Amino acid sequence: MAGRSLRVAMAQVTNDVDVDAISASAAEKGADIVVFPEMFSNGYSRFDPEDEVSRQGWIDAAVPIDGAYVERFREAARRNGLAFVATFLERGSPKPFNAANLIDSNGDVVLHQRKRHICFFDVPEEACAAGESSSVARLRTDAGEVAVGILICMDREFPDVASDLVRDGAEVILVPNSCPLVEDPAVGDVRVAGVRALAFQSVLGVAVANYPAPKDDGRSFAVDPLGRIIAMGGSQPELVIADFDLDRIRALQKEDWFRRVP
Repeated sequence: MAGRSLRVAMAQVTNDVDVDAISASAAEKGADIVVFPEMFSNGYSRFDPEDEVSRQGWIDAAVPIDGAYVERFREAARRNGLAFVATFLERGSPKPFNAANLIDSNGDVVLHQRKRHICFFDVPEEACAAGESSSVARLRTDAGEVAVGILICMDREFPDVASDLVRDGAEVILVPNSCPLVEDPAVGDVRVAGVRALAFQSVLGVAVANYPAPKDDGRSFAVDPLGRIIAMGGSQPELVIADFDLDRIRALQKEDWFRRVP
């Protein structure tokens, strides 16, 4: 028999979407949390590395953590009774950050996470600073309190970040993403395989929200603590829904405690 279920909606959409409409749709589908793709404030846009005006314009578009952009999601959370992972280029000095806020259904920011393993080798993240730490929030939902952590895109490929979340008691990890997940011409679906391994090795649920084609390849997906894919989208814009059995996750974490030792 299934236990208490946490329903996560992965918003596989571009940043010109009506956030209020997406929120209402997610609420109608019974979602507890909506996760948006990486750096949604600018749609993970790029700048011309040879043009300083282009670069500076990109940096100047960074938003504060307490500004109108984040407030938009806080209001949507209160209005729809949902939690959100809102992602953005965060204003910072001397460099901005690739960041995400976990916002609870009361509209309160309960977790602020900066991407730690930034893509420093390429545009646009060569203009960013890296985050230094990770933590877990105890998020109140209709399914009860859930220990939630965030990995931002390439963070999922490095064990130190996941280990910090495991050490802090994570049960579900939410991943805002922007890159090909299944149809990468060089590596195919290796990133999906990596997330499956992460979930199995750490005994937790993982949900990855990606941009649709042609920005990326869509394929937002969720994995259970045995590494099994429980939901995957197509390439088109859509809300991808996944249900995590919290009682099963907790039982497995007790049974397979030895895999949870960071």
